[in-house]
Amino acid sequence: MADKLRIGIIGTGGIAHSHANAYKQFDDVEVVAGADIIPGKARAFLDEFGWTDAAAYDDCESLCARDDIDAVSICTYNTQHAPCAVNALNHGVNVMLEKPLCVTLDEAKAIRAVEQATGKFVTVGFQPRYGANVKKVKEVIDSGVLGQIYYVVVGGGRVKGIPGRTFIEKDKAAVGAVGDIGCYGLDFALNSIGYPKPLTVSAKQFAHFGKNPKKYAEADRFTVDDDFAVAMIRCEGDIVIDYRASWAMNMDTTGDSMFFGTDAGLKVKAPVGCCWDGAAGDLILYKDDEDGKQVATPIEIDGNNVKTNMFECKVRAFVDACMGDKVAPIPTSQILYNQAIIDGICKSAQIGREIEIEIPEI
Repeated sequence: MADKLRIGIIGTGGIAHSHANAYKQFDDVEVVAGADIIPGKARAFLDEFGWTDAAAYDDCESLCARDDIDAVSICTYNTQHAPCAVNALNHGVNVMLEKPLCVTLDEAKAIRAVEQATGKFVTVGFQPRYGANVKKVKEVIDSGVLGQIYYVVVGGGRVKGIPGRTFIEKDKAAVGAVGDIGCYGLDFALNSIGYPKPLTVSAKQFAHFGKNPKKYAEADRFTVDDDFAVAMIRCEGDIVIDYRASWAMNMDTTGDSMFFGTDAGLKVKAPVGCCWDGAAGDLILYKDDEDGKQVATPIEIDGNNVKTNMFECKVRAFVDACMGDKVAPIPTSQILYNQAIIDGICKSAQIGREIEIEIPEI
């Protein structure tokens, strides 16, 4: 590998700008190429960031086939995540893949299999993990103070914030609020408790806002299945996750996130978000004192870390992994479970009953 990590950016829409801004901060990174299926868009994007010598392509295959690409950021719409990731891996390139991992469990399994076959890695873009509050939640739970976790309540999303563009078109996004916002809440809950294997899910999806022209100006283009979703997820370890995700609702929040343990409980006050910006509220520990009286204790968090640029942190972690131990910071071995739940939510909602989640060993 050269002294600098040579990066290609695939998909040059909105989220690609955040990747570009992060890469611009690092002296040991060089962006050498960009690709977008819209002719001229990649060239304009690269020039915007001053990468006038970088090559522009209209397809990911040509970019990945270059012999000077070490790693790529994949920032396409959802349905192109899997094909682009598989293409990059097969060309011997490590991948930073924006969330969601993909759009079906079968695609997730395919990515995982190619990753293992090539010896390259995929890391998934869940930047909230780098937020101080989110890290503190995991630290508290890992300490064992809660005892055995048996019930988790998690939510997040927006009050009135249905996105536009490709997010609402089923042929491009495939999934709505569940895949866009909901995957963050799932990662927050699952990562905090050690990513237990999901077993079953019972879910319901709603689209009362997105498909209503009186409530959403682009209702005629809204073809995804939900702008709000709820689910009950049973996991190994006798754990149940009570989950909700929102793009739009007549409420100020989906509620506090709560971790119920046999020895204590932990509340993450709303607005939890656990959304793209990693927003998380104050933490409160509920535990009995020596007299058996429940005491609520706020948990202090280092204020200097609360406003960390989480997006930059996740991209830096990817760069370090590419140049160092080659271990994905947020591995597909975990996010396969996240994707399996999203897949299960969509299938359960479609047939109107609980379903089993079957995840083969890969």
